Amino acid sequence: MKRIAILASGSGTNAENIIKYFKNSDSILVVHVLSNKKEAKVLERASRLNIPSRSFDKNDFIDTDEVLNLLKENADYVILAGFLWKIPAKIIAAFPNKIINIHPALLPKYGGKGMYGMHVHNAVVENKEKQTGITIHYVNENYDEGAIIFQKSFEVLESDTPEDVAQKIHKLEYEYFPKVIEKVILENGR
Repeated sequence: MKRIAILASGSGTNAENIIKYFKNSDSILVVHVLSNKKEAKVLERASRLNIPSRSFDKNDFIDTDEVLNLLKENADYVILAGFLWKIPAKIIAAFPNKIINIHPALLPKYGGKGMYGMHVHNAVVENKEKQTGITIHYVNENYDEGAIIFQKSFEVLESDTPEDVAQKIHKLEYEYFPKVIEKVILENGR
């Protein structure tokens, strides 16, 4: 059984989708949800779904090994589902090619520090992009620069607002993120 820990900063809809997807899996189990925000809705969602959860601060994440040790003891893979902090090198080193992120654009476009959520969707619409989509990638030392695992695109209509783009992105995230996680873990498990 491969164990997943999910890191999230916000409402946790992707985290909940992943938890539900693997609920009856006989090979992959979500074992923990961690958030850098005490008030993050993702913690409530995890609790409701009977997944252990907790918040942490920058000290726990960067200065001490508290989060690192928790991950090493409990998880085989780390999934970022709307997690906004840069992952420290010590965690990347402990989980080589085992930290997976989803980004709401077709990287390398609209990636990097500060490019998340509506910031991305607003930029896509403002720049009159013809296409956008999701990118699922491994995490390295730089924001949104890890090796790409999967991309799925859609046509951006002239009439699309940033909210329309966000809705289409969420649909792709919910459909593909758990499946791609499963494929990566099962292929690595061979």
